Amino acid sequence: MFTESTAPTNTPTSDSFESKLTFGQALVKRPQTLAETGLRQELLLSLLLKQLQRLQVATLADLSEKLALSGNLVQQLIDQAKHLQWLENRQASNLGQLRYSLSELGRREAIRALQDDGYVGAVPVSLEQYSKVCKAQSHRRIRITRSKMHQALANQHFKAEILDIMGAALNSNKATMLYGLPGVGKSYLCRHIIDVLDDSVFIPHAIEVHGQVIQVFDHQVHAPIQRDEMSHSLSAFTQPNDPRWIECKRPLIVTGGELTADMLEVGFDSVTRTSRAPIQLKANNGILLLDDLGRQRISPVELFNRWIIPLEEHKDFLSLTNGGHFEVPFEQVLLFSTNLNPESLVDDAFLRRLGYKVQLGPMDLHAYQTLWFETCHKLGIECEPQIFRILINDYHRRFNKPLIPCYPRDLLGIVSDTLSYHESERVLSNSLLQQAWQHYFVD
Repeated sequence: MFTESTAPTNTPTSDSFESKLTFGQALVKRPQTLAETGLRQELLLSLLLKQLQRLQVATLADLSEKLALSGNLVQQLIDQAKHLQWLENRQASNLGQLRYSLSELGRREAIRALQDDGYVGAVPVSLEQYSKVCKAQSHRRIRITRSKMHQALANQHFKAEILDIMGAALNSNKATMLYGLPGVGKSYLCRHIIDVLDDSVFIPHAIEVHGQVIQVFDHQVHAPIQRDEMSHSLSAFTQPNDPRWIECKRPLIVTGGELTADMLEVGFDSVTRTSRAPIQLKANNGILLLDDLGRQRISPVELFNRWIIPLEEHKDFLSLTNGGHFEVPFEQVLLFSTNLNPESLVDDAFLRRLGYKVQLGPMDLHAYQTLWFETCHKLGIECEPQIFRILINDYHRRFNKPLIPCYPRDLLGIVSDTLSYHESERVLSNSLLQQAWQHYFVD
């Protein structure tokens, strides 16, 4: 649903599948040597020991799968661990595969390693490689056109001028704020912007920074690509790729009133002794929506103060629990949504940095009517045109209620609940409409 820019930021681009294939393979090429992992040998060995501590007994194939390294590289680690007397051979499996377990010395080393860092899983990628891949996959490589924008959001009932403004905002590479009355579709539009960015990106299981492992991949926000899901995705060459990376849809992360300052920093679980990436790092190469701005437990001023440099320089500075500091790319579409007046949230200096402020309002009558009858169809409710005219004249106009796009869903949802409860014929009557209106609005 997009076309790639021919010359945006000195980053090579191409529309051909073959060039995307080559480009993707170069991004996450499978390491052929331990040195090509970009990690220290001590860290690789500690990950091997921690994995065996969890598995107790494992074959080479087991360890290769868990560590996301080729069998050849894992065998080299096994040989080094055996040389240090950390591993012991066990009885072969039924298939004749050698099995390994920790020696007493190896168990002590594994426990020490877990006390230092509790991460057990796929071998992380280096910060240097992550930064390179993240920048290469940036949404800023993509040029959004009017035809693609309208094609991706054709059935969402937004005014053409709103889509045009949002399309231009995406090309601006600046943060965007949407504001307006509750229910006009601000959050809904933001959530569907991801439909315009419909290619795939690579997300690492974890990254290594100054010897500490930070988990990045999150099943709650990252959606791995299925083989038949995207005909033009990079999944055709997943096999040669480094399995430490997972091919995913561009992520969409939405956070609202639950947002705290801690969520913007590297998190540390003192029980599991594991570190997790902050939300903006998880959202890299995708969209980060801060919904209902002004209702968070962190003030808008604190939030913008925290992100002044990332917004302008596309890089963020984070800290580790051990006191180390590091720089990561800040490569996501940053969207804000609020029901409040933007000028009441922050001063003009911050508003200028946002780039675009887009106001959404009520629907026109034709769009509202289309949405109403589409919702009726989805819910299996019959509605005569006369009932819709009553809705507009006797309810919206009489009670001075604007044509907000959330109303059809909410009002007809109440009607559907009532019809199901009474096991009635699914036909909308004036009395049902009146009952739904009374239950929905507080006058």
